[in-house]
Amino acid sequence: MSMVWDKGEYPPAPKPGVIGWMLIALRGLALGMVVFGGLLILLVIRFIEAPVHGLYRPWTPWITQTVCRAALFIMGIGFSTCGQPMKERGAIVCNHSSWLDIFTLNARKRIYFVSKAEVADWPGIGWLARATGTVFITRDPREAKVQQQIFEARLLAGHKLLFFPEGTSSDTMRVLPFKSTLFQAFLTPDLKHEMHIQPVTVIYTAPKGYRSDFYGWWGDMEFGEHLLMMLSSRRHGRVEVVYHAPVRADAFANRKALAAHVEQVVRSGMPPERQVTDA
Repeated sequence: MSMVWDKGEYPPAPKPGVIGWMLIALRGLALGMVVFGGLLILLVIRFIEAPVHGLYRPWTPWITQTVCRAALFIMGIGFSTCGQPMKERGAIVCNHSSWLDIFTLNARKRIYFVSKAEVADWPGIGWLARATGTVFITRDPREAKVQQQIFEARLLAGHKLLFFPEGTSSDTMRVLPFKSTLFQAFLTPDLKHEMHIQPVTVIYTAPKGYRSDFYGWWGDMEFGEHLLMMLSSRRHGRVEVVYHAPVRADAFANRKALAAHVEQVVRSGMPPERQVTDA
């Protein structure tokens, strides 16, 4: 069974035109300089940070945060937040709409993504993910124990791990059902009394005159084509990140109850017309 959500309809890829190609060149150059320049600075500082602080990263996440804010500014996407990122030890769970979530969620909060293992091999994105401390996971049951140990070490070190419980991205217009499997990681004896889970809702608003799913990235949509569409757009909309109240992991009897609760909270943060429950 495919883990990729696909509503069976793709937005037409507009031809950039002269102005569009100019925007691609200007924004692309600026974005590349900021992202890969930031990566170089991060690697240099991490070379000093790692032997001094080990797993803990007190310096380099600030570089990631600055780069992501700059990336949204370069692309022209408005950014705002509502609510407060939690200070308690724990994890964040969020709806997943696009590769843009990387910039959006890092721009406000110092976090570490949990991602499928194949992302590590993606050109460009894989390098950035590894450098910024992303935790890569597989669906192999034989790796479950090792992955659990990695989660526990990172969470107990104070890292805020961010999970996408939907397991795939969508069209920005809905929250897909949450898969409960990864929530078991928060309910082990070593973690359940220490962990808080903060639900987060990300709301993309398309630019005026564009399709409402303009920022969505789903199915077999090509990353390069979607990136060019973002860079060439003369107008952009905005994205809002809503931080909901965190909950204690030990307040729930099992992973399914915890997953169901945070799914409902994340969905409630969407505009009323997007609070659909179909997959």
